[in-house]
Amino acid sequence: MKIATFNINGVKARIEAVTTWLDESRPDVALLQEIKSVDENFPREVFEDMGYNVATHGQKGFNGVAILSKFPLEDVVRGLPGDDSDEQARWIEATVVGNRAVRICCLYLPNGNPAPGPKYDYKLAWMERLRLRAQALMADEQPALMAGDYNIIPQPEDAARPEAWQEDALFRLESRAAWRRILALGLTEAFRARTAGPGHYSYWDFQKNAWDRNDGIRIDHFLLTPQCADLLEECWIEPELRGREKPSDHVPVWVSLAA
Repeated sequence: MKIATFNINGVKARIEAVTTWLDESRPDVALLQEIKSVDENFPREVFEDMGYNVATHGQKGFNGVAILSKFPLEDVVRGLPGDDSDEQARWIEATVVGNRAVRICCLYLPNGNPAPGPKYDYKLAWMERLRLRAQALMADEQPALMAGDYNIIPQPEDAARPEAWQEDALFRLESRAAWRRILALGLTEAFRARTAGPGHYSYWDFQKNAWDRNDGIRIDHFLLTPQCADLLEECWIEPELRGREKPSDHVPVWVSLAA
């Protein structure tokens, strides 16, 4: 099973780019973030005509996540547990059954800037809710993964210029400590389980010619439960999409599972 996570930065603005990518790369499951569309306006028929089952959790003009799957989607849940007052559409999960059933969670973690401040407090509180959800997934002892735009730079090697991010919400010590608390549950960060060293990025800002200068950061991640990590075959980034016409500022990240 090939699964890709991709922050598309607006489904209406990039529908042609996304469908071209799907045609070329053919993921079995695509996890999309920042769809920026309410559910009823999401162009689901376009993706259904391509053979995908579609589940969305949308929001007008902001946020929004979606799962596209060649396999049936079972037990779809929208919204990260732990705060019934949270109206931001940042989480959707479902079970996908190929050769094995895998619980797949698609997330768009809050940016948190400016930090410190209320937006940063929301980010850290959201990450604690994420840790609790990850803990529950671990307790189920079934293959499960949490993937998407985490808005977290885990280590200095995950930024071309780490010094420029020291006080940014993506790299502040509190953010990375919250990330490590999640990993400490026993989850596997798929990309680093397969690839070491600097120079691997999934995001380049639209400003200051970041793409041309390769001034990137790695903030799109897959976290796998032990049962899912046992199925991991490969994990890779697809950077070339950033150089295409009207790109997102993110590129897809992939895992291949023996599932």
